[in-house]
Amino acid sequence: MIVQSEKVFQGKIISVYRDKVRLPDGRTVLWDRVDHPGAVGIVPLLEDKSVIMVRQYRNTVDGEILEIPAGKLDMNESPEACAIRELAEETGMKPGELIKIAEFYNSPGYSNEKFYLFLARGLEPEKGMSEDDEFLKIETHYLDALVKMIFSGELSDAKSIIGITLTKLILSANE
Repeated sequence: MIVQSEKVFQGKIISVYRDKVRLPDGRTVLWDRVDHPGAVGIVPLLEDKSVIMVRQYRNTVDGEILEIPAGKLDMNESPEACAIRELAEETGMKPGELIKIAEFYNSPGYSNEKFYLFLARGLEPEKGMSEDDEFLKIETHYLDALVKMIFSGELSDAKSIIGITLTKLILSANE
């Protein structure tokens, strides 16, 4: 239980707190906590079982990473609305069908960021504009090739690994 909390940083997306926490055995400890509004990821699956991916520059790893389209929730925005918006912004597509396939905490040891993962099918063109700070390239890869890229280490983004793996499981269960 949080006994005392102090905001030590306020950024554009996150806030960082230093919390005094009472543990179940009664001891108190200091923990740092990142407050995040939450995010979504979308696996845009085409009829031929290929997936629209984005290769984008990520400052935190000083390079480009191949990822599923994703983005943070805006204030009072539902995960479904965010998924539709982000898909249009990053790929220029809209889903005919949007299926929530998972929700999880990315790193609950230090952050409350909840992540919502969707499978998008029946894709159609939709006008969307990427954000000013995004630099991305659209790529299409077959689902089976993406699974191989996970094992080779070429696909190393956690949300993308989870999304691709779950999509493969869903399709396999329906065959």
